[in-house]
Amino acid sequence: MLPPSNRSVSKALLGIVPSAALLLLGGCVYEQEGPPEAHFGQFAAKAPQANTVTVCHAYGCKMQTPFTFSQADIEDIAGVMDGVRRDDSPHEERRALAYAIGWMERRVAPTVGTASDRPGMDFLGSGDPSQQDCVDEATNTTSYLLVLRRSGLLRHHTVERPFAKDDLTHWPHWAAVIREKESGERFAVDSSAGPNGENPTVQDAASFYVPEGDRVMPPESSGPAIADASGEDRAIGYDDLGDLIRRVQTMGYAEYSAGNTR
Repeated sequence: MLPPSNRSVSKALLGIVPSAALLLLGGCVYEQEGPPEAHFGQFAAKAPQANTVTVCHAYGCKMQTPFTFSQADIEDIAGVMDGVRRDDSPHEERRALAYAIGWMERRVAPTVGTASDRPGMDFLGSGDPSQQDCVDEATNTTSYLLVLRRSGLLRHHTVERPFAKDDLTHWPHWAAVIREKESGERFAVDSSAGPNGENPTVQDAASFYVPEGDRVMPPESSGPAIADASGEDRAIGYDDLGDLIRRVQTMGYAEYSAGNTR
């Protein structure tokens, strides 16, 4: 039999282990009230002014570079969205806006210097003006969505303030958020899992990154962007199982080398 002091320690440990197990199963969602523009003040960034956005880069919006989408750019974006959309439904609008965000990332990259932005989290990228973390990506994606809204290209969705999720096995991860007007369902729009200019992941917000409860729904759209926006499902899906696994790993759903989930 253990001496009294050791028995007390054992009881304490037995009490801690279940609590720790519960913590491992839980996650945190950092929701903040207010319009999407309020997010920019949190990171000392600038909200869009008309069609001028301030693109965050170098991690945490350390560097910010202005870029103005011309009227010709807006017309091109509208053309991309019209070419992708197969009907006038919320689901098809989400497919189309994924292409639009990828197009806008590629458009600003030569000016900002982010064409070589790598996917996932890379601590060596902090301070590197060519790289972007999830704060940069969520902020920029929100800016692009606000430009789409202003241009009348979002009919079925509103733009909301970005949110972050984490748990004890995942780094805090920020994503832009949209809400479907008809159903009220929210979706995370995440550009960080792929390299610069790839279509962002669009996924049910409760399932994104750290699923809430037993709600696990796969991304609606994700995968390499196609310049001609042909609208083929293959373009925003997965070419094979290996591509799906790599994508899921980068997003932090599976084990991945340290520092590559964000």
